[in-house]
Amino acid sequence: MKAIRRFTVRPVLPEPLRPLSDLARNLRWSWHTETQELFRAVDPEGPRSADADPVRLLGTVPAARLAELAGDQHFMRRLTEVSEDLREYLGGPRWYQSRLSQGAELPAAIAYFSPEFGVTAALPQYSGGLGILAGDHLKAASDLGVPLIGVGLLYRHGYFRQSLSRDGWQQEHYPVLDPNELPLTLLREADGTPSRVVLALPGGRSLYASIWQAQVGRVPLLLLDSDVEENAPGERDVTDRLYGGGSDHRLLQEMLLGIGGVRAVRTYCRLTGHADPEVFHTNEGHAGFLGLERIRELSETGLDFDAALEVVRAGAVFTTHTPVPAGIDRFDRQLVARHFGDDGELPGVGAEKILRLGMETYEGGEPGLFNMAVMGLRLAQRANGVSTLHGAVSREMFSGLWPGFDPSEVPITSVTNGVHAPTWVAPEVLRLGDGATDSTGDGPAGHLDAVPDREIWDLRRGLREQLVTEVRGRLHASWRGRGAGTAELGWIDGVLDPDVLTIGFARRVPSYKRLTLMLHDRDRLRELLLHPTHPIQIVVAGKAHPADDGGKRLIQELVRFADDPRVRHRIVFLPDYGMGMAQKLYPGCDVWLNNPLRPLEACGTSGMKAALNGCLNLSVRDGWWDEWFDPDFGWAIPTADGSATDEERRDELEANALYALIEDRVAPRFYDRNAEGLPERWIEMVRSTLATLGPKVLAGRMVREYVERLYAPAALSRRALKPAAARDLAAWKTRVRAAWPQVTVDHVEATADTAVGGTAELGSTLALRVRIALGGLDPEDVEVQVVAGRVDSGDAIAEARTFPLKPAGGHDLEDRWLYEGPLALDRTGPYGYTVRVLPAHPLLASGAEPGLVAVPNASTGDGGGVLLR
Repeated sequence: MKAIRRFTVRPVLPEPLRPLSDLARNLRWSWHTETQELFRAVDPEGPRSADADPVRLLGTVPAARLAELAGDQHFMRRLTEVSEDLREYLGGPRWYQSRLSQGAELPAAIAYFSPEFGVTAALPQYSGGLGILAGDHLKAASDLGVPLIGVGLLYRHGYFRQSLSRDGWQQEHYPVLDPNELPLTLLREADGTPSRVVLALPGGRSLYASIWQAQVGRVPLLLLDSDVEENAPGERDVTDRLYGGGSDHRLLQEMLLGIGGVRAVRTYCRLTGHADPEVFHTNEGHAGFLGLERIRELSETGLDFDAALEVVRAGAVFTTHTPVPAGIDRFDRQLVARHFGDDGELPGVGAEKILRLGMETYEGGEPGLFNMAVMGLRLAQRANGVSTLHGAVSREMFSGLWPGFDPSEVPITSVTNGVHAPTWVAPEVLRLGDGATDSTGDGPAGHLDAVPDREIWDLRRGLREQLVTEVRGRLHASWRGRGAGTAELGWIDGVLDPDVLTIGFARRVPSYKRLTLMLHDRDRLRELLLHPTHPIQIVVAGKAHPADDGGKRLIQELVRFADDPRVRHRIVFLPDYGMGMAQKLYPGCDVWLNNPLRPLEACGTSGMKAALNGCLNLSVRDGWWDEWFDPDFGWAIPTADGSATDEERRDELEANALYALIEDRVAPRFYDRNAEGLPERWIEMVRSTLATLGPKVLAGRMVREYVERLYAPAALSRRALKPAAARDLAAWKTRVRAAWPQVTVDHVEATADTAVGGTAELGSTLALRVRIALGGLDPEDVEVQVVAGRVDSGDAIAEARTFPLKPAGGHDLEDRWLYEGPLALDRTGPYGYTVRVLPAHPLLASGAEPGLVAVPNASTGDGGGVLLR
């Protein structure tokens, strides 16, 4: 019989145990071992699942047990110690406060917007790498003392839970999440009523949302929830599930995240006294509408749209995570237009102004579509990709927004992702080498050189044995869910072997990640799995998007292979991949496999998490592995991207390379033992991975880079744009854009012979004289540059460097200005140069920012290259 109404009855803790409530409500417990152990002591006989939530635990412990704990002096001492540790963690100075005390100019606060957050399995508001990265960003910011406010949506069904049918087809289940049973607190006004944000919708409708707060260490995470009584049924479902619904549903989600999110931040700061953010960080384009809300706010202070846009851009950071246009949300322009203007949000602002921010008005774009990443880039003065390679891919992908510039000059930098070690590193690994951690809690900082080989090897085997136990339990549950009876499942007790080389592969299942590349030659894979002296075993996990039947077919193909009685003890597919499973999987694997189509993996942080546990990487050189690959850390799978355009042929070549690596190098090294039974070279690689690679892949390093390279400069830019300066900058840009068609490079000459095929001596100098038509602009409005470097057979300049030219007098009767300057010839070989004019203003982050450039036409000046000897 079903209940007609559901509600939550909260436990009443005895007074001495009240600190348990504070510990449970702060998600620091999810990465703080001592707090986790304290809660295990509350109910030693309770479940040990990775998503065990202390809030839920406290609601199930009998009153008699609570009374017993309140009288247990040993437990109370532990409670006092852990509570005091949390108090010091929340209130004491950390890295950020130290930088402030040293005189660093840093933002008072930063708002960090993301469509998903993977903080803990107990708060399932994530689908994959983007959300896990966002969760790690918040945790590392907390450890460093960075005054961050996280902003997202609360999905009542979260992301789907995955199971398998008898024939291996993915099935989705959407459990209902009750916020009252989660580690969340409802934000309330001073009179106790729930705080609300509201958005105007077409037709006079409104979208209301409440604000739930999760406390992630020192960082508040605000989650907006549309399931409130004020909403009509359609609006109540806006935050029903992550990445669900059609275009209109997704648009409303993203409007609520961006526009409603800014309003939630303002509400939170008003109620708590938290400093207002000076910098707004948009983690992928889903939250891009936040810039429009900030423009609306500023318009109420008297700034016009263009001046407000400049202020918003100055204090905004945009991070792109996708290396392919198909991964970006794009909406029909008419759909977007309906939701803005006098009948929706931002009344008084013409929809065309809003549409211009996201329209693909560049060569190769689709003018009828509104692109969320394009809007994010146009609303942010600073942007980045998430690895060095991804930064280069992003500059190429978005180069249409900066016509006339080489992709290398597109103003998108990169900050390589990192992972939060206390979340992802097994406690046994953290204790290795004396168990010390650095001052930010990033990870092992012990003296690994002094750790005996035997200790490292025994640790690795112990972790592998834990994984074997975990896999067997999950596999048994999966097969029972597929309809198998207990009598059919005796074979599971022999699945995997703690002494066999274990390879892990777990991630989302879009086609470019190539889940089934390992199946390309099934006979060869079987030989590797069943090798008489060098066998391997593989643990695979991953979810396909519910609408991606192609991804589901890949899973089914893998599952059917793993179901084969000949190999099912050596290869398994585990359904319902999530944080809980991952925290067992990374430490227990010896090798982490990643074989995407290069360069389609933006970063690939799963390999980082594995590396922090001493797992070696076996990966295509994509994302972070392209940046930090070293033979001491693992192996690079050769790619055929430069020689094979046919997809099947490319898969064949790269699969064969993968098999060869495992057969000839990986497995032999694992099984090559000395007289004591230890694989010395393998252990040496584990030691190098922990000691040398580990510090590079940390989220603490990543967040420090964001603070120093992006947040701090953005805050300074924002502070410089007082209302008068913002108006002046907006007017200057309008004037420059209007005049730019008349800005030309009319003549270029040099004191040396620079005709094609000419030569010059290394170390000599060319004296350049250039005449520029400024179209009514003043010399201080522009910068004239020489761009020089080696040239290829097509006269394209590679490894270009720029040198400024200076005005050399007034203008002539034709309003042409003379610029002069030297060009030192410091490289040998084919060499060339050109001249260009860029807008120049002290409040620009770079000369490329306005997207305007003037260069010589084909008949101007001397052209050509100089051959140096």
